[in-house]
Amino acid sequence: MDARETALLTLNACQRQGGWSDSILKKQLAAAGLDSRDAALATQLCFGVLQNQLLLDFYLSKFSNISLNRMEGKVIQALRLGAYQMLFLSRIPHSAAVNSAVSLTKTHCKNPRAAGMVNGILRSLERNLKDLPTIPPQPLESYLSTLYSHPEWLVKEFLLTLGERETAALLAANNRQPSICAMVNTTRTTAQELTGLLKEQGIASAPHPWLENCLTLTRTGNLEQLPAFQQGLFYIQDPASRLAVETSGVAPGMRVLDCCAAPGGKSFAAAIQMQNQGEILSCDIHSHKKKLIQAGAERLGLNIIRPAIADGKKFRPEWEEQFDVVFTDVPCSGLGVISKKPDIRYKDPAPLEQLPQVQEALLTNAARYVKPGGTLLYSTCTLLRRENEDVVQHFLNRHPAYRTVPFQTSGPIGEVPDGMTTLWPHRHGTDGFFICKLRREV
Repeated sequence: MDARETALLTLNACQRQGGWSDSILKKQLAAAGLDSRDAALATQLCFGVLQNQLLLDFYLSKFSNISLNRMEGKVIQALRLGAYQMLFLSRIPHSAAVNSAVSLTKTHCKNPRAAGMVNGILRSLERNLKDLPTIPPQPLESYLSTLYSHPEWLVKEFLLTLGERETAALLAANNRQPSICAMVNTTRTTAQELTGLLKEQGIASAPHPWLENCLTLTRTGNLEQLPAFQQGLFYIQDPASRLAVETSGVAPGMRVLDCCAAPGGKSFAAAIQMQNQGEILSCDIHSHKKKLIQAGAERLGLNIIRPAIADGKKFRPEWEEQFDVVFTDVPCSGLGVISKKPDIRYKDPAPLEQLPQVQEALLTNAARYVKPGGTLLYSTCTLLRRENEDVVQHFLNRHPAYRTVPFQTSGPIGEVPDGMTTLWPHRHGTDGFFICKLRREV
């Protein structure tokens, strides 16, 4: 199995099973046994097609006599792979893109005439690459939806918040390859020492432009195989998530509760900020995720982390008013991490309408665990106001013991006088992320 076949099977599985591309791709890569170069190409092809799916379909539909909706799933994916390579990858010859798509169709598709159709459509596209069909500029949401491959409902949401220019910038940012950021485990090493070790292991790194003890990595390969990773000298986390922990003010000796902790990044960041002194109860509802947190904490040598299984919506009387800081990083629509999970944009928006009720239930329950004078930190990785500011405001209306408190952050956000802020991918170079700091007064 080669890179293109792996990408085809991943894309088809995502379409049929509704699973997440990153987890499905990981399984397919393991099954295929590809070397690092082919694995990188398979990843690029898979993510590239998902990032540009609506645009690819727009062009393909102009050169096909048959509606894409009537085609077999694997035929559509073969067409998308061929079109993506021709439109976006300059190093791959057009003939190779077409021939591989035809070969995949012959191997995986039931209709014996499908391969000829794929060849005809892609050859027509190739002949017209210098004079591609024009996307209608109006209505604006339809134009931006096609150009940047985001569904119209989501484009409308961003237009209402950001306006045309910034919406286009955000959508473009969502389609770029995200940075890989390594957080230095300062309980074991320093940023300078880690930079040298990574260089010896063939990994280029540079200090993050505004976050201390954070390195931006390039040419990483499989990070989990690096000795520096296995020795627990760093872990991977987006700067926005790390900023939330910095904002909380956790310090050595505190007792901390992380309500929705998996895979553990905030717990790890908090333990390092606490110099591995104090206690962190790191919870998730699933037992396999508890094991994930435990393995990460052990690798990093952070023995103040105690993983536990707990439902964040169910009250635990023994935890009432027991914690100095409580993290509530709630389940959300995830629309701030589209660059890392490109298929999240295509999920059905209907179930998202119920999320604010779930989020407030989690926040309300977590609030009971905070000591008087303690901190409750609410965060999401989405950009929708109804899951962010609106949830907080509704909570505050019903809980007079709490108020938002100002805070100071590293980097471009700076001072946050009203106690809540949103990080935007196109403005800050991070995940889309919401942070709100609340204090319990009595």
